[in-house]
Amino acid sequence: MQAVPASRIPFLAEVTYIQLYSNDRPMTYTPFSIYGAERRARWLITCDHASNFVPEDIAGGDLGLPAEEMARHIAYDVGARGTSLKLGELLDAPVICANWSRLCIDPNRGMDDPTLVMRLYDGTIIPANRHVDEAEIARRVATHYRSYHDALEALATAREDVVIIAMHSFSPKLKGRAPRPWEIGVLHAPQEDRFGRALITRLAREEDLTVGDNEPYDGYLPGDSIDQHALASGRLNALIELRHDEIDTEAGQQAWAERLAPILTDTLREGGF
Repeated sequence: MQAVPASRIPFLAEVTYIQLYSNDRPMTYTPFSIYGAERRARWLITCDHASNFVPEDIAGGDLGLPAEEMARHIAYDVGARGTSLKLGELLDAPVICANWSRLCIDPNRGMDDPTLVMRLYDGTIIPANRHVDEAEIARRVATHYRSYHDALEALATAREDVVIIAMHSFSPKLKGRAPRPWEIGVLHAPQEDRFGRALITRLAREEDLTVGDNEPYDGYLPGDSIDQHALASGRLNALIELRHDEIDTEAGQQAWAERLAPILTDTLREGGF
């Protein structure tokens, strides 16, 4: 699958680094990747928390956490990227993924949200963020966050009838809390919830699923990606949360993409959108 070069999408700031993964293969870093920009469907699939990668310009590429912590849900949405890419292929829809860890700066938070840069998450202290100052936060915004959101908005404005599907995953259980029973949740906000509510109605026909209606989180988070790119402009949207033990393998990602594609198509048709 070929990512569309970042140069095709306008954004305010771009930074490129050469990074090394553990197998010593070089990688060119850009704040986002777009797959299938030429695809023709109304859908736009977004994946804010696609990666646990830490760019070199942020704490030298190391937030001070061991590898096992960076592999947890605190650093990214497990399985969301693979599911998004497979779903985009099936729906003939473009997909945009953020390419850095949410622990660097969270692309799904507003600029005034106190959790924009997390210092403590699910019981884990983030060492490199403990004393981060406003100047460093502003730099991360300009270099990474703003680049992603400018590109996302450019994709969203390419079609007047776009339907934005934000793909996320959630942990089966947070520390000290009860297990979460839902395999899937749909988040929606009252400013524009027509498609989200219709999707929940359609999912209710899937008898083997426990479906969360604004679970495991509330659907309205001021300043988040859906707020910025859908609610502010009245675009149809839904945020889909998949429990990540359902999609932590490639087979699970493929199965859920194949299940969701016709469900989303049914929802669009049956709702007359």
